[in-house]
Amino acid sequence: MLRVLIVEDEDIIRKGIAYTMDWTSMGCTIVGEAANGKEGIEKILDLKPDIVLTDIMMPFMDGIEMIRQTKDQVHYKSIILTSYAEFTYAKQAIDLKVSDYLMKPVEEEDIRRVIDKITPELQKEKEMEKLYEKQSTGMPMEEYYVRAEQENPYVVQMLKITEERYADRISVESIAEELHVSASYLSRKFKNATGLTYLDFLNKYRITQAIKLLETGKYKVYEVSDMTGFTDYKHFNSVFRRYTNQSPSEFIN
Repeated sequence: MLRVLIVEDEDIIRKGIAYTMDWTSMGCTIVGEAANGKEGIEKILDLKPDIVLTDIMMPFMDGIEMIRQTKDQVHYKSIILTSYAEFTYAKQAIDLKVSDYLMKPVEEEDIRRVIDKITPELQKEKEMEKLYEKQSTGMPMEEYYVRAEQENPYVVQMLKITEERYADRISVESIAEELHVSASYLSRKFKNATGLTYLDFLNKYRITQAIKLLETGKYKVYEVSDMTGFTDYKHFNSVFRRYTNQSPSEFIN
């Protein structure tokens, strides 16, 4: 079920939207309410809803500013509910990638139409998040750097080289030669710091970048293979399937 937060300063309207509409049939559940933008920020950060329906003109903070302050912290779709039709408000909503802009009094069918439109988008995004988690290197790069700094300065250099040159032909051996240390020593220190062999880390990092490129829809599979360091197309397919349980072509489709 998609989690919905309603932010509206007029009690009757807020309660009406929350309790008189058949949210279950839309695949949604109401997780919270807020009476103004400041309260809305707190609820968004705490509840992490999938969808936020919000009025614009409210006490303490308007809906536009609430969305602006939270859109980079919590991923959600926003729907503006307002009786104010001024173009400037609509333009601000568009700039913030608001999913829709509905005039009050809003009908259940209007909301249902918008929910039907954004549900596939949310489902796709959730699938992508799961896929990223599945094939990711296991933790944020920042955490790897923290561990590397505690373990060995050469491992820090390995991480930097990987981020900067993952599309090149790199390996433990080539990096060890560049850093003037033995490959066995570097492999051992990298495994101690990250819990992964360097090849596993490199492949996962490359697949992470490949997924991002494929998701844009701008590149062919063979182009992404070259762009992420897999000069052998068949090898790219094999590694991609190993970490995602699907081929690049299946992912695109």
